[in-house]
Amino acid sequence: MPSIILDKTTNENSRLDGNEYDGNQTKKLVFGGHSDARTTRMGPLEYRGSLDGFEHMEVTPAIGREYASLQLRAVLAHKECDTLIQDIARTISSRGVVFLRNQDITPREMKIFVERMSVLAGAPSSSKLHVHPLTEEGSELGDQISQISSEKQKKGGGLTHQLSDTSRLASVGWHADITFEPVPSDYAMLKIHTLPPTGGDTLWASGYEVYKKLSPSMAAYLETLTATHDATFFHDEARRLGNPLRQTPRGHPLNIGTGLTSVHPIIRTNPVTGWKSVFVNKGFTRRINGVTRDESDMLLKYLFDLVVHSHDAQISLAHRYL
Repeated sequence: MPSIILDKTTNENSRLDGNEYDGNQTKKLVFGGHSDARTTRMGPLEYRGSLDGFEHMEVTPAIGREYASLQLRAVLAHKECDTLIQDIARTISSRGVVFLRNQDITPREMKIFVERMSVLAGAPSSSKLHVHPLTEEGSELGDQISQISSEKQKKGGGLTHQLSDTSRLASVGWHADITFEPVPSDYAMLKIHTLPPTGGDTLWASGYEVYKKLSPSMAAYLETLTATHDATFFHDEARRLGNPLRQTPRGHPLNIGTGLTSVHPIIRTNPVTGWKSVFVNKGFTRRINGVTRDESDMLLKYLFDLVVHSHDAQISLAHRYL
């Protein structure tokens, strides 16, 4: 199932991660992450109501909104373009995923849209569209666009193949995009190009809803911990596919080289909404830091199970209906 994904990078550590007090006991904001990758936002993004006139529905109580007639090409040409895009950013950040039907938009327009959306949502000037480490040099669609193909996966490429060595359960495919980078993406944009006669459905889960399932004591403990994310298996993928790994900056100067490992907080706060979310995933999260291996395995299994088995926090989309 070939498709198109665009990512915009911003340090996911760059959130309103907590509070501290100065010598005068005045509360001040504390920002996590590298100083070159912090959000420009000083508080949650306010929804301005510019999308209220477009027909929409909440797909589930916890996650997902669908717009029947909103066209992104028309948004880009609108005199209130920035207001509309900012409200779209707030909607995506609060609902987790937004579905837009029957889009007539080119890859170039997709790049323009997601770049502007991320800037309006608070991405720093140092962040650009992400370049996946396995993207071929001189790709027809550009470095910032990754093609996901079931045909390529059948030949041994992609995350599904790597994980098939350890499990045949479909749940091993749960992942969040590019969390192995020091500066992951804020948003991802997916356009379906070619569909099989059946199959190809996609699942999403709400990290907000998973966080709500934690007891206050467990949530408070997890907020003190970080986890290591790792995608070094991409080196094997690059050799298998015959493509050199991209070592130049991948959307941000901190995303560089061949390490493909990073450390992120287990609980993060989205600066666009101000809401807390669980930030681990089966695809890339390998270990919780500062605890024993047994403790790490136990905690990660529990958190992964919350994602996999919490159907009230999930949404499934059949792309053939879009």
